[in-house]
Amino acid sequence: MSFYIGREASKLWKRICAETTTEINLLAENWKYLLAGLVFQYIHGLAARGVHYLHKPAPTLQDVGFFLLRELGQDKAYISETLFSLIFLSFVLWTFHPFIFKSRKIYTVVIWCRVFAFLVASQVLRIITFYSTQLPGPNYHCREGSNLATLPHPDSVFEVLFLNFPRGVVYGCGDLIFSSHMIFTLVFVLTYQKYGTRRSIKQLGWLLAVVQSLLIVASRKHYTVDVVVAWYTVNLVVFFIDKKLPELPDRSIAAATLLPLSIKDKDGRTKEENHKLLNGNSGDPLDWRQRTQVNGKIMEDGNTLHVDSAMNGA
Repeated sequence: MSFYIGREASKLWKRICAETTTEINLLAENWKYLLAGLVFQYIHGLAARGVHYLHKPAPTLQDVGFFLLRELGQDKAYISETLFSLIFLSFVLWTFHPFIFKSRKIYTVVIWCRVFAFLVASQVLRIITFYSTQLPGPNYHCREGSNLATLPHPDSVFEVLFLNFPRGVVYGCGDLIFSSHMIFTLVFVLTYQKYGTRRSIKQLGWLLAVVQSLLIVASRKHYTVDVVVAWYTVNLVVFFIDKKLPELPDRSIAAATLLPLSIKDKDGRTKEENHKLLNGNSGDPLDWRQRTQVNGKIMEDGNTLHVDSAMNGA
């Protein structure tokens, strides 16, 4: 028993080391994209803090979601944040699963390059919209009579640049249209929808996105329009940007190169026969038919199709 555990631990360690080497090489090529995405997260937070100085508390606007959904109250406002944290952490762990599991379909660095591209584009649109028109915040700390509804005039530039994370993020006002929580949620769900392999998890992801939308409105953190605009904006952003980005390389190609293609192998297979096997054809002449290739599509439950484009850094 101890021998088996030691052997499996050794295999796991070798897998982690091999994956780390691969990801480091990808990181050396793509670190500028990841750094730009991380820096823009600070810029987005800076913009949200800036609009808080412009926020003017006023009576809550009429909203159909507020009529249909019962208000959770301040003591239950944590529910939506808990669900969002669960979605966020689950997605992050999934992007690092190639370091542990044998069924590796993605490259962690490349996936995060794509995710940051979707996030940045959506956040740019968000900044434009909430600076265009400032609405009175429906959240409890943004209403009339709250000391947090408006920020006092800053004494220095450093006070503006200091975001007071996480308190400054949680108690922000004015950055309403459209919901930042829904940007992250939808980008994560759409990414797994394309590159994930478990249909049940895909369905669960969409269900959680819907529940997250309802909880945001029920918690009075956003108006219904903030959530509705996020749904169609983020989907359109991901749809158009995804077409511009190069597709992920098929990881099965790397494993396939281990087959002897230049000389006959131990079973007497020729180079032509090995190519037929790699393309999905069996040795049977009746099965020597052209297989359809789909660009970047990862089939559910672990089945993959070949990718016809190479990765060039995004």
